[in-house]
Amino acid sequence: MAFRRNLSVAAIIATIAGLAAAIEVQAGADKVAFPENYASGMIYMTIDRAQSKQVTAYYTSREAIEAAKKGMPLPSGTVITAVAFAAQVDAQGNPVKDANGRFVRTTDIRGYRVMAKRAGWGSDYPDATRNGEWEYQVFNADKSVNPTADLKACFNCHKPQDKQDFVFSYDKLKVASQ
Repeated sequence: MAFRRNLSVAAIIATIAGLAAAIEVQAGADKVAFPENYASGMIYMTIDRAQSKQVTAYYTSREAIEAAKKGMPLPSGTVITAVAFAAQVDAQGNPVKDANGRFVRTTDIRGYRVMAKRAGWGSDYPDATRNGEWEYQVFNADKSVNPTADLKACFNCHKPQDKQDFVFSYDKLKVASQ
């Protein structure tokens, strides 16, 4: 009887711990609002994504680019918005390429991935999870929050980039044209 009770208590504790971990990563997501003014920033990088037939354009502010050019951490208030556009396709369904061999994007937006940095953000996370003062959010094409997005994956993926202020494209920011 005591064994079953201990087993039940252990199961309850494990469930609570799992929920706490999930809530921990989602806790800051509500801080990241859709960046309505993202397009007033600069596109500093584009990536052609053959598998999804999309072009992702990365937008941020001049201030973020200037900080990266100086080798400094990106300033508080920085927002990086990755906008996924559908690529134009030919009659066979293959992405159309421009004269430089890059996919031609349409105006059809498929979704947004956003990382935002604010002073004090991230303090709720343990060191093993924390990405400096960055928070993440994923939005659908209609600008609503994507409730199925795995934000924990964002933290885990960006964590090894700590020497570049947790930003994979930090080197691209350094060479972005003004």
